[in-house]
Amino acid sequence: STVFFKLTIDGQDLGLFNGCDGLASEVEVEQRQEGGNNGFVWQLPTRVTFSTIRLTRPLTAETARVASWISSLATGITRPTAQIAALRADGSIVAQWGLVEVLPVRWQGPTLDPASPGVATETLEIAHHGFTDAGGA
Repeated sequence: STVFFKLTIDGQDLGLFNGCDGLASEVEVEQRQEGGNNGFVWQLPTRVTFSTIRLTRPLTAETARVASWISSLATGITRPTAQIAALRADGSIVAQWGLVEVLPVRWQGPTLDPASPGVATETLEIAHHGFTDAGGA
């Protein structure tokens, strides 16, 4: 049951990735004690934070699309929406996530060492401001 992850930025397909890590959010909680009620503490939500998402894959021709997206930041930062779709080998969607105001924060290319015969991989790390409807990625 192999799963691939398709990344789309404002409708532009950046290709398939074989690893996806960091689809997470956390609600910070503030505790407040109520006077006269010693058996109860209020748990109040304060802030929602979202972790960065790391996508990995072997180096492919689609790497140029990622490089182009990152290079476009030199002319001004726009924060597009993105979709990540988890796909089965037959292309059917297992799950999908929409991301608001995406920004690439790190890209790491392969280590090119002739003494190391491993697969050349790339890692793309993106930050976002929350989840939204994936809208048919």
